[in-house]
Amino acid sequence: MDHPVIHKRHDAGRRAPHLADYAGTCRAFRWEAARAELAGLPGGSINIAHEAVDRHVAEGRGDRVALRLIARDWSVRDLRYAELAALSSRFAHALEALGVGRGERVFTLLGRVPELYVAALGTWKRGAVLCPLFSVFGPEPIRARMAIAEPAVLVTSAQLYRRKVAPIRAELPFLKAVVLTDGGDGGLDWKTLLDAAADGYETARTAPGDLATLHFTSGTTGRPKGAMHVHEAVVAHRITARYALDLDENDVFWCTADPGWVTGTSYGIVGPLAIGCTMIVDEEEFDAERWYRILAGQRVGVWYTAPTAIRMLMKAGAELPARHDLSALRFVASVGEPLNPEAVLWGERALGLPIHDNWWQTETGGIMIANYAAMDIKPGSMGRPLPGIEAAIVRRTGRGVEAIAAPDTEGELALRPGWPAMFRGYLREDERYAKCFADGWYLSGDLARRDADGYFWFVGRADDVIKSAGHLIGPFEVESVLMEHPAVAEAGVIGVPDPMALEVVKAFVALNPGYAPSETLRSELLAHARKRLGPAVAPRAIDFRPSLPRTRSGKIMRRLLKARELGLPEGDLSTLEESA
Repeated sequence: MDHPVIHKRHDAGRRAPHLADYAGTCRAFRWEAARAELAGLPGGSINIAHEAVDRHVAEGRGDRVALRLIARDWSVRDLRYAELAALSSRFAHALEALGVGRGERVFTLLGRVPELYVAALGTWKRGAVLCPLFSVFGPEPIRARMAIAEPAVLVTSAQLYRRKVAPIRAELPFLKAVVLTDGGDGGLDWKTLLDAAADGYETARTAPGDLATLHFTSGTTGRPKGAMHVHEAVVAHRITARYALDLDENDVFWCTADPGWVTGTSYGIVGPLAIGCTMIVDEEEFDAERWYRILAGQRVGVWYTAPTAIRMLMKAGAELPARHDLSALRFVASVGEPLNPEAVLWGERALGLPIHDNWWQTETGGIMIANYAAMDIKPGSMGRPLPGIEAAIVRRTGRGVEAIAAPDTEGELALRPGWPAMFRGYLREDERYAKCFADGWYLSGDLARRDADGYFWFVGRADDVIKSAGHLIGPFEVESVLMEHPAVAEAGVIGVPDPMALEVVKAFVALNPGYAPSETLRSELLAHARKRLGPAVAPRAIDFRPSLPRTRSGKIMRRLLKARELGLPEGDLSTLEESA
């Protein structure tokens, strides 16, 4: 790709970025020092809830706004750290009264509402295990995940319970209680439970390796996998929020991730609260005008969102941000799938700021590779590894795994295990977990390359790569080139069978407003791709679509596109969910 490097210059009117000296920080960094920044509990215990709320109260910051909650009707409620600490203690008391013991699972099936954050923190205080679910899940994916984890308690709304849980309740004998945030039939009333509980609660003295959070990820096929994360993960959440998102306690921060997604927990709850900043929480789903109004009105300084949302903002036009005062915004980051170069450059044009891509997965628990506030950006790159993270490009051989030293050589992205947020297993699937590791590496399943400057570039999932006439083609590269064309809002690329080439590239595109499908436009897009990519890599065919199928985390479901193209079974689409 020939996009220009974006050279970073420090604004003299603002503080220096936290990771101003990347090389020096990487040399000096030790996870032990990052652990020492936690408040901790007696006996070497670490509890996420203590680090996220109670320590701030104990250290005199209880009056600071923790959550600014914006309801659908635009009403605003501030929850300060002291109030959040008291409410979460009440929920921990309620769990104890319900007979929930340490290590038992508590599921949430909620949107971005106050009860979600109270339930999460109270669950950790009790020493129980949080498992957030997407509120869009239907009964079957909910049942499947509950059958694996056997939760003791579910916290949800009356409406979600009636529609999604009541039909399967008889299949959930392990469920001790359902707590309904707005009361009603079928469960216990949230308000009644909390009103009956005391404010103070002695937070469980959980060991660093005690299970804290369970995140289900299944990709687009297969049985859901419950990735297990521990209380020690807060060490990584806190330090990566500081380094990768340049976040500090004086920031107003907005993470738009759905709470059912790992990002909605790691950086929508734990990281920012552990740092002690003020977090914006919007109950409503995406709306371009609403988002710009929130960014301007709440004076958001750091914004963490997803490529899908950025593309939707691009589609809404550059005149919308121009109508709002975004002068407080100083850092924008994105995660969910690789960020196309055009989106990075659009950020500079429309927002006055480039968008910083980063890479991680449900299994890694936190950001592993990122573009930093002080670092030059190569549009389309994932960036460079976090301090404390060793990343490499490797190949699997008959003798094991070997690192690839030569730059710009494609292989599998691998990480040295040992960072605190690393998953510690798949619940009840030891063999599946063991297959993720070989020869001292965690194997991500993502194909990538590393350039001579140490920047990593995403190529594709190992099972997404297209093999055509001896070439290995990463769909993301083709999609990025198509998105350079002003007509294209979204692109999805797959390989389709071909008797001569094994596979050929086919693209599906959704168009921006003002453009309509036509043979002329199809020819123009094909010519653009051939010019930029060469005939061996460019798509042979393009289909127009009103929109492309996506997971809740924003990834294009290429395997679903392929299933539909080839007439293959699509499976239960309601279960689709992917790693970060």
